[in-house]
Parts: sequence; structure tokens; C-alpha cells
Amino acid sequence: MKLCVVGTGYVGLVAGTCFAEGGNDVICIDNVAEKIEALRRGVVPIYEPGLAELIRRNVSEGRLSFSTDLADAVRRSIVCFIAVGTPSGEDGSADLRNVMDVAREIGRTMNGYRVVVAKSTVPVGTSARIREAVASATTQPFDVVSNPEFLKEGAAIDDFMKPDRVVIGSTSARAIDIMRELYQPFVRTGNPILTMDNASAEMTKYAANALLATRISFMNEIANLCERVGADVDQVRRGISYDRRIGHHFLFPGVGYGGSCFPKDVKAVIQTAHEQGMPFPLLAAVEEVNHEQKRRLVDKVVTHFGAELRGRRFAVWGLAFKPRTDDMREAPSLTVVEGLLTRGAVVAVHDPEALGEARKHFGDRVSYHRVNYEALKDADALLIVTEWNEFRRPDFARMKQLLRQAVIFDGRNLYEPEVMREHGFTYFPIGRASVRAT
Repeated sequence: MKLCVVGTGYVGLVAGTCFAEGGNDVICIDNVAEKIEALRRGVVPIYEPGLAELIRRNVSEGRLSFSTDLADAVRRSIVCFIAVGTPSGEDGSADLRNVMDVAREIGRTMNGYRVVVAKSTVPVGTSARIREAVASATTQPFDVVSNPEFLKEGAAIDDFMKPDRVVIGSTSARAIDIMRELYQPFVRTGNPILTMDNASAEMTKYAANALLATRISFMNEIANLCERVGADVDQVRRGISYDRRIGHHFLFPGVGYGGSCFPKDVKAVIQTAHEQGMPFPLLAAVEEVNHEQKRRLVDKVVTHFGAELRGRRFAVWGLAFKPRTDDMREAPSLTVVEGLLTRGAVVAVHDPEALGEARKHFGDRVSYHRVNYEALKDADALLIVTEWNEFRRPDFARMKQLLRQAVIFDGRNLYEPEVMREHGFTYFPIGRASVRAT
């Protein structure tokens, strides 16, 4: 099938590449010429495991191409995906200007029937607005489909190639048949293709992310309560996770959620409810809990060292909002590092993939280290913010030798308190008993 994907951000690039890997002819479109030229050379602007290799293979085999010419791509495609950004406005609502601009341009250039697919995360009712925008610019027949993505950064290729489910929002039998044909190779193991109306498909995406964000904030509050009452949140987590009504996923406490989806989507649901005259106090609380949780690690530092951190040095391991990505949008590390800097501390940072992104945020206010141990030299403490696998089994003896003080603030509960005690560390986890070196 011939497709075009407008937008080469995270969603568009992954979707376009995976569709090409499935045997389709795909043109990925972007209006930034430098980005398109880089992609043609095999330079991928984001880190996602396996993506660069898939892009290079599908380009070399002629199924995937990159262009700035949207009109040509629309004329050559039967399905046109809109995958441009929808950032949050000041009131929390999604900014749909890019989506509508693309929809109108598709309408102006289409020369026959097209399926116009909203792949961007958009509020309920956007498909109707897209339909109006396309119709205002063409007399050609078309259908609008809502097709939300459910990709986890760091595992996006596997999520796309083996989806839990595919959601198709449309009332057009013709469009649904085309979308089913497109996605059928990805659900051969029997996972469902769910068809529904456009509004329900749009709400499904927001509901999924809002519920996952709620689980995270809930467990973070439970962890904070565990610290006060002397319970161990890891034991509590295991105790509830075997309840089939609850399950094991998204129950690990930490320093809050970040990324491109959860913060933006929670805000969007709250704003949508507000526009309908409906308060949504549950999600407002989820957002507030997350905001405060990002401060927890620095609060622990202040409790231990005092509010004035001038003259102290801290190492920070993990800057991306989660492992296996370089994405720092809304990352807890931003709050942690800024909190330390504001109090006069010197900060040395390490992340396996996100150092380039970190420079955009911190400039020369911190020192950057490609080897995690290098960041520890003469530091008063280590703060762990992202749970990269390479942090899970470090050389504790080497760490203790490099640190000025053997103190760890663990925002992801990577280590067992008793192990920290045996190695002589003062250790502050989340929702578990602290360890004081003797």
C-alpha cells in the first residue's frame, strides 16, 4: 500500500518506518529541510533502539523515503497520516494549528479518494475539525480516521510491530477495510483490531494515558506514606500486584512521570472536561502529586545536608525521563538538577543517551560525563533519577572510593537497603527504610 506520513517526530518516524518494514511504500514528510536531508543520510534525530537500523534497511530497499514535498506525497498515496506535534497551550489544551494546516494542505493537493488518518494525539472532536478542514479545500471524496498510537518510548518498534491492540475510529466501511488491510500483518497472533467511532477512538488514547499516570501518582503517594509509617513500599507493591484486578504494571514508585505523553495528555483531559463544564478533581490531583514527587529527591538532599548546598558537589545518574530513550521532555531530572543548582550546588551529570539533550537545558551550568563513574569523583552524594539497566549492578567499592561521602539518594529504588548497609553507604530510597552508614 502507498502511504505518506506527515511529521517526522517520534510518532511519525516510528510509524512510517514500521509500515515500510511491513512491505508498504512510505514517504515521510517534514517541512524542515535539514532534518529530511539528515534522514536521507541515515542520521536519526531521536534515539530509539532499533530504529536507525530499520530506517537504513528500508531506505536502501526502496520502501521508505523522505521528502519536504507534501503535495507530491499526497498525490502518490492512498492513506495520509497526520503525525505532527500537538503541544500543550497555556491552558493545557492541545495546540492543533499544525494538524489543521496539514489537513487543509492535504485537501488542496489530493487528486482522488484518500483516507486521512489522525495519528497525532488529539482531543475528542478533532476528527470532525479535520473533516471540515479537508472539505473546505477539496471536492474529492475522502474519509477521516482516528488511529491513536500506544507506543512506549524505548520499546516502540516492538510495540508497533506486535501491538496489544489497534484502534481504528471511523464510521466508513471503506476506510475501515483499508485500515484493516494495512494493519493485518501486525496482528497475526490474534490481538484485536478494534473499530469504533472517531470520538471514542480519540478518548481511548487519553483515557489510557491518564489511567497509567494515575497509577504512578497513586503508588508515589503510597510510597510517601510508607516512609512515614515504617512500611516498605516494595513489599506493598508485591502484595497488591498479584491481585488480578490490579496487576503488576506501573506500580513502581519513583520521582514522578515525564515524557511527551503523560503530562500533556493529563492536562488535555482536564481541559476537555473543563470545556464541558465538568471538573475532574481526580486528574488534577494526579498532576499535583506528580509535580510534588519530582521535588522529593531534592527534599531528601536538603533534609540530610541542609538547605544551603553551596560548596557541595552532586552526581546525577539518569537524565532521560525513562530508560532507552534520549527524551527529556518533562523529565524529573530537570526538576532535580535545577533544584540542586538553585541551592548553589555543583552538579555532574551522566546519561547513556541524553547528554546532547541535557546541554540544551543546562548549558554550561553542569559538567557532562559519558562514563557514569566519572561523574562521582569528589561528589558529596549520588542521585539516581532514571533506572537505566547499567546502573543496577555497579561496582560499589569503586563508587565508594570515588565519592567524597558514601551517600546515595535513589529515586528509583534500584538497590536493596541491606546491600547498601553491607557496603557502608548511607542510602535514601523512595518509600523504604533509609540506611545510615555507621
